[in-house]
Amino acid sequence: MAHRTDGLPVDPRSGFCPSNSIFYSKRKPVPLPSDPHLDVTTFLSSRRHSGTTALIDAATGRRVSFPALWRSVAALASALSSRLSVRKGDVVLLLSPNSLHFPVVSLAVMSLGAVLTTTNPLNTPQEIAKQISDSDPILAFVIRPLVGKLPRDRDFPIVLLEDCRIAGDDARIRYTIEELTAMEPDLRRRREPVSQDDTATLLYSSGTTGTSKGVVATHRNLISMVQIILNRFKLEEGGGEPETFICTVPMFHVYGLAAFATGLLGSGSTVVILSKFEMGEMIRAIREYGATYLPLVPPILVAMLNQAAPLPLGRLRRVLSGGAPLGREVIEGFREKYPAVEILQGYGLTESTGIGASTDSAEESRRFGTAGLLSPNTEARIVDPDTGVSLPVKRTGELWIRGPYVMKGYFKNPEATSSTLDSEGWLRTGDICYIDEDGFLFVVDRLKELIKYKGYQVPPAELEALLLSHPEITDAAVIPFPDREVGQFPMAYVVRKAGSHLSETGVMEFVAKQVAPYKRIRKVAFVSAIPKNPSGKILRKDLIKLATSKL
Repeated sequence: MAHRTDGLPVDPRSGFCPSNSIFYSKRKPVPLPSDPHLDVTTFLSSRRHSGTTALIDAATGRRVSFPALWRSVAALASALSSRLSVRKGDVVLLLSPNSLHFPVVSLAVMSLGAVLTTTNPLNTPQEIAKQISDSDPILAFVIRPLVGKLPRDRDFPIVLLEDCRIAGDDARIRYTIEELTAMEPDLRRRREPVSQDDTATLLYSSGTTGTSKGVVATHRNLISMVQIILNRFKLEEGGGEPETFICTVPMFHVYGLAAFATGLLGSGSTVVILSKFEMGEMIRAIREYGATYLPLVPPILVAMLNQAAPLPLGRLRRVLSGGAPLGREVIEGFREKYPAVEILQGYGLTESTGIGASTDSAEESRRFGTAGLLSPNTEARIVDPDTGVSLPVKRTGELWIRGPYVMKGYFKNPEATSSTLDSEGWLRTGDICYIDEDGFLFVVDRLKELIKYKGYQVPPAELEALLLSHPEITDAAVIPFPDREVGQFPMAYVVRKAGSHLSETGVMEFVAKQVAPYKRIRKVAFVSAIPKNPSGKILRKDLIKLATSKL
């Protein structure tokens, strides 16, 4: 047994402490700034590095240098304060796909102590209106094609994320981003002091577990996540050479915002921005800009694997996958097709401001199915959902995590906050997991998605992994189907390979041979595609609706 600084005995192999049933991260802690009066923008802009180009727009080739980036941020912050009266605590909405403007707006808003709320450009006007009425922004940044999605009855000023105005633009548009960033920053402006405990962002979690809720993250949460991200890529101050990242992931999403709109800019790395994902464009950008890192979600990785011939990936060294765990077949197939590229995986939630566990080398990723080792500065518990007892190594229960990046709570929702965060700072993730004897985390399923068959718990992800191992199945999703006698039984939606004549009985028998009787699939439907959200998670709610609408 090794001992922690507080004297508690910890198993050095798993990180588990038997005296308090807590798993401690095996990674070296990252240093966090002690100055309480610090905002994430100042923290990033004051870091030393050797980088020259901050941002590149993949479509146009337009480049933004680091001095130009920080000048734009300062000019915009100054203009927001003097021209649009943005004050500490005010909420500002950013409705835009990825662009060169996204990091500038985010960093300027947060530097004022104002609160950034983002939303998915694909959301409906109704969904956007709901978020606006909940978060009550005083100002919106938006691209021209999306202005029409803003509710008509809200009279807040709009800043257009375009170069110039045109006749017929919405009357609420007060400025364009170009007009504001062209103004000279007012260096005499009195800045309101911002502390690490002040709110920085208000991101709405996907709502796969009920209604969408605003997640309140502080400057401390973001600063600690920036440190963890930079540590993961060995980009700390005085670290290695700056890297070039292709940004395919949405910046309105927690990982995109923490890594690409903020974190990596503190390391001197270059972020190449794609405004939307298109395979040909992504490959062109990787080669043209000499990208070394490619963050993506599993569906893109699977698409790269399914190409007839290997894609030309230039200098690319690492692929970072998040959103849903990758299976053994995918990892091994990718390694065969692209031997020069390592796959790294990450696990996190909006509520944990990004990453809670990750694999940081090809070696760690070879533990198939793992989400990785706990991030630095992280503690975890595996809790039995029925008894509340904390469990040891290799026992399955709900993952609770604690760390400097755990959210402050849900916005204006004390009930949801107290059912997710306890008084000691533990975040109940809603994920069913176990930690193995070497400290690797495995996510088995969502607590809320477990199928209850005669009281037995059946994890859909386990059956999905099994279905994907069938040579004639390209994709699958398993959902609970209501039944009077047994409560629920597993139903599978299956996408067959082209030309396959696999039958429903064939699918059921394939699974029945390999699982306990209560886990058997008892109903099958063939579909052309499985609905998924932008980060690759199966939209089970939609499939459940589809299955039960016929009852």
